[in-house]
Amino acid sequence: MRGPLSHFTRPAEAPVEEKPTPANDKEMGVVDNQPRYSENDSDPDSIDVKAQAGVQKIEATTKVWSRNNLILAYIFIWIIYFVDSMQQGMGTLLNPYVTSAFSQHSLTAATGVMSGIIGGVSKLPLAKILDVWGRPQGFLVVVLIMTVGLVMMAACNNVETYAAAQVFYWVGYNGISYTLSVFIADTSSLKNRGLMLAFIASPYIITVWITSPMADSVLYGVGWRWGFGIFSIITPVMCLPLFFLFTWNYTKAKREGLIVLTPSGRTTWQSIKFYFREFDIICLILVCGGFALFLLPFNIYSYQYYGWRDPLTICMIIFGGLLLIAAVVWERFFAPVKFMPWELLKDRTVIGACILAAVLFVEYYIWTSYFSSFLQVVLNLDLIQTGYIGNIYSLGSCFFSFIVGILIRWTGRFKWITLYFGVPVTILSIGLLIHFRQPNTYIGWIIMCEILYAFAGGACVIGEQMAVMAAASHQHVAVVLAVEGMFSSVGGAIGGSISTAIWTGLFPTALAKYLPPESQADLVSIYGQLPVQLSYPVGSPTRDAIIAAYGDSLYWMFVAATCITVLGLVGVAMWRDIKVKDFKQVKGRVI
Repeated sequence: MRGPLSHFTRPAEAPVEEKPTPANDKEMGVVDNQPRYSENDSDPDSIDVKAQAGVQKIEATTKVWSRNNLILAYIFIWIIYFVDSMQQGMGTLLNPYVTSAFSQHSLTAATGVMSGIIGGVSKLPLAKILDVWGRPQGFLVVVLIMTVGLVMMAACNNVETYAAAQVFYWVGYNGISYTLSVFIADTSSLKNRGLMLAFIASPYIITVWITSPMADSVLYGVGWRWGFGIFSIITPVMCLPLFFLFTWNYTKAKREGLIVLTPSGRTTWQSIKFYFREFDIICLILVCGGFALFLLPFNIYSYQYYGWRDPLTICMIIFGGLLLIAAVVWERFFAPVKFMPWELLKDRTVIGACILAAVLFVEYYIWTSYFSSFLQVVLNLDLIQTGYIGNIYSLGSCFFSFIVGILIRWTGRFKWITLYFGVPVTILSIGLLIHFRQPNTYIGWIIMCEILYAFAGGACVIGEQMAVMAAASHQHVAVVLAVEGMFSSVGGAIGGSISTAIWTGLFPTALAKYLPPESQADLVSIYGQLPVQLSYPVGSPTRDAIIAAYGDSLYWMFVAATCITVLGLVGVAMWRDIKVKDFKQVKGRVI
């Protein structure tokens, strides 16, 4: 074969005699000693009796369900992603207006810090629920949590309640996305998984055209509260059919004798103690508290009297760091059940994928936290136009992820497209925005950078998820996806903290520098409310001063994001070049 892809499908060096591959050869994929299955095994689809209960249940479910049930499950998953992506896109556009309603626009990014931390860390106990209790049970839990978050956002009366609601919402939203990813891993072969991941993300191609008009209609119609309230009803209604489908097939497997339930023999108190140890609650508290105390000062230091020198700021950073150290010590020496799968994290492919996941979310939340405000204030776009530009990433990355999935299925490998295209083009696109973020920039240059960023994102996201899943057996897929998700969410919290620190440190200072004398008295309201910023006519001295302040602040956000993204190259370079066609990971009727 000739062309630019030829060297990915055949070795560059002279061929050598092919030798049998050991079952635990790390260059072939799994990092543990789980058995590899081939077409010659007597029963490759037999249920793994050594696996945890939740894994055995899903393997039994996929053995008994029909092809129609499999297709129906993917239709339900697609519908759930459609509803969630529609709500999430609308919520992102409404977020600055919610914080502005409480005169706290500067805390737009800060409201997501705790939700990012807890939403990320919660995936590890959720992985335990999926593996110990079962996939449908864990799915139902996160649907209920997300619904509670939406209700709280609709009813909140201050920014503190809104921030608390964000925690519930993002724990539920990330949990649903994570659980559906585990479903995909359970029901698809590894060589087709990239295509299936692209399929379930395809609703974004449609919702990008819906969310902006919806947000505009909600904001200037029924109000942002009803925007969240409507989806608190729609979300559980759309999610429950998938739960009942899996539960019905699980019941069918139990009737056929594929699953035999053994009573635990524990009392209620013994069960409480058992699950307290099993979910490692102590580590969960230490990690959540540590990250929260360490990252929150970056968001609120400007509100303290002495800023960075304030005793509260210093104490939170110090105690946050100590709690994180205590979490590591507890896990290493004292935890009866390990919260973090240390053996898996020693594998260079898994840790490299986690590094890339964290880097992508850090850089994304650094430069996008105030980007929608930038588009409205600096480029004078309305909310609908802002939403269209902001959704270019969702549209482009989902479209390009299909191409990535096809290339992975064709070549059998995923590292090359992430290393040679995904991360380098991400660096290029963010770096170009350092220049194009200036006032009076032609909007076409911004759109060009967004398109490049979107295509690169499609390659990076599919690549990182394939890396962690290809490096583990089916028994550990839920765990490695949870770890990867935790790195992503904590990375997002770090990115939001950096963004808020830059914004609160530079934007008010720049406003004081550029505002004309007649507007200096309004500095606090301009700083705290997006509608106030938009109320000044384009071309007026005050609007020009606000635009100049945006330019100064976003410059350093883009610089920071570009520098951090370079670390993604290091993470991808650590991956093993695993050929995903060479082994069977899941059992039963799969795609």
